[in-house]
Amino acid sequence: MPAQSKYEMLEKVNGSIDASKGMFVVDYRGLTVKETQEFRRSLRAVGAEMKVYKNNIVKIALKEKNLPALDDMLEGTCAYVFFKNDPVDAAKTIKTSTEKLKKVQFVGGIADGKALSADQAKAYADLPSHDELIAQLLYVLAAPLSGIASVCAGPARGLVTALKAIEDQKNAA
Repeated sequence: MPAQSKYEMLEKVNGSIDASKGMFVVDYRGLTVKETQEFRRSLRAVGAEMKVYKNNIVKIALKEKNLPALDDMLEGTCAYVFFKNDPVDAAKTIKTSTEKLKKVQFVGGIADGKALSADQAKAYADLPSHDELIAQLLYVLAAPLSGIASVCAGPARGLVTALKAIEDQKNAA
């Protein structure tokens, strides 16, 4: 019969899964306590949190929640980054830490209810964030409007230029 502590950990894992939109699995081997604290702090700033759970208990929780099994990924020292908002922001933070610390690596993850390989999880870090996408959309929508305004102002601009030339000719004479 499993120990009560394992049931309690399973409840914590289920709570983390329920409170998030998905998760990334990272290998955090070799991080010092200070580096881990900085990593956690940077994740919290983007609405994500890193938890360390037993891999077997996470496997059970994923099965209970009908989420994709990550059995082949959950080996060794794994930490779970649960994101509550945009997965891109969490992935970018992990990538930044990977480049800075040279110790954190993507193992995989779950986003939009689908399992992600390490390469697919890394690809999320290269996508534009939600705010960047909105800015790009606004630019695309505003470009034709500014073009139309420029075309409409063209004849008036030409008239003003012609009148200015006539005025300069009369002043010169």
